[in-house]
Amino acid sequence: MDSPSPCRSFSCQHRVLNWKYGEPGMTADHHQESNGEADKSVICTQRPQASISNKWISAVKTDPMISWGRWAGGSWLSAIGCAGISIFGPLLVFLLWVALEDFNGSLFASLSVFWSKGLIPFVVRFAPQPSVKACIGYVAWLVFQATLYACLPGKNSSGQLTPAGNLLKYNTNGLFAWVVTHLLAVMAAISGILNPAMLAKHWEGLLVAANIYGLFLSAFSYLKAYIAPTHPEDRKFSGSVLYDFYMGIELNPRFGKSWDFKLFHIGRPGLIAWTLIDLSYVAWQYQLHGFVTNSIIIVSILHAVYALDFFINEDWYLRTIDICHDHFGFYLAWGSVVWIPTIYTVQVQYLARYPVKLSSLSATIILLTGLGGYALFRSVNHQKDIFRRTNGQCEIWGKKAEYISCNFKTQDGLNHESLLLCSGWWGMVRHANYVGDLVLSYAMCAPSGTTHLLPWTYALFMTLLLMHRCSRDEQRCLEKYGEDWKAYREKVRWRLIPGIF
Repeated sequence: MDSPSPCRSFSCQHRVLNWKYGEPGMTADHHQESNGEADKSVICTQRPQASISNKWISAVKTDPMISWGRWAGGSWLSAIGCAGISIFGPLLVFLLWVALEDFNGSLFASLSVFWSKGLIPFVVRFAPQPSVKACIGYVAWLVFQATLYACLPGKNSSGQLTPAGNLLKYNTNGLFAWVVTHLLAVMAAISGILNPAMLAKHWEGLLVAANIYGLFLSAFSYLKAYIAPTHPEDRKFSGSVLYDFYMGIELNPRFGKSWDFKLFHIGRPGLIAWTLIDLSYVAWQYQLHGFVTNSIIIVSILHAVYALDFFINEDWYLRTIDICHDHFGFYLAWGSVVWIPTIYTVQVQYLARYPVKLSSLSATIILLTGLGGYALFRSVNHQKDIFRRTNGQCEIWGKKAEYISCNFKTQDGLNHESLLLCSGWWGMVRHANYVGDLVLSYAMCAPSGTTHLLPWTYALFMTLLLMHRCSRDEQRCLEKYGEDWKAYREKVRWRLIPGIF
């Protein structure tokens, strides 16, 4: 992703950006003063933070069209929903482990026994047990990754300007940390220092340790937002303890000026662990059965492509919804250290125990489909990046880019112009950035076969997530652009699949 460039007289040039999960189409906004924008990011280029006017900050805080960060929340229904997810999430990952460990990978069989025995007997009989060794190992893992995050050299990258005018810096050394971690793990396995299947064999205790840390991190982040907030002016309060605990209060909590909670926990205990866990389960499959199947290799390859894409484009990730808009609560804290390592790896956990051997043709089709989904994801984002950098003055697929100009006004009285891309992939569907992700997600699960639903948990999760975001984006854009959005929908008729949806 291109870095910001200087603007004349320290003014802010900014563009409304559509990143991986954002508003349909690529947009570019132009007006005389800096201003926020609904569910979008703002680039401020080499402007001293002190010079950001109080008028601008006030506009960001009060303008109903500017909804950076999470929704304010506060209703009893949203609070109950957040409490339910905070309770149900840990129970779900434990249930998936029980189904894999004791019910041959059948989620329905485990639920049947649960209903017949009742909660307490089921928990006493099947719940994963904590392990002192696993807890010590997990703490050592966190300390090791924190050390790499703090000490390894990396690119000095800028995030997006926050609603309160904070332009944060990041040391994006994730790729370096991924390489170092995996090299050390491979060397330790080859030399016999560590069993390559160590993570798989101790997964029960590690799962408990990760959940304990995820809950601790969520509570710590909630209290920190009140006691020692990093950027007090970027906090959001709903008035509901349950909602604020789940969605978070602080936008970018940090230790000091640079140790960022979000980037560390999503990238290190989350995504670096993802590929390490894959390798461990591949080794465990070999130790259990004496062979490694093509199905688990295909899944591991697709996982590695996805994870490496994150670290190669870590600077780009700083401009996505996770970093720019989502506050740091249970949703990101527990989700990064528990949900990613468990749900994202559920296919290899299944295949290590219950091997699936694919025909050469099936294996080739699935692998190419997954890589094709990734290529589509990259191509879609490349088109909008070019459109953004050139303010629409570019060619896509050999033709001059087409776009619709949308006008809207914010509460401060300033007029805005947004450009919605209607060429290339974005001329076929309005949410082209979701399509490649979904194709890749289902390709990751396909090698597990169709005997059980459990290995498809990740694809189902991504479908629900992206369908929800698709509907949310449509509603926000209609409220924001009005008749201009209706004209855009007439030009680009389909949301995700041409001719179908």
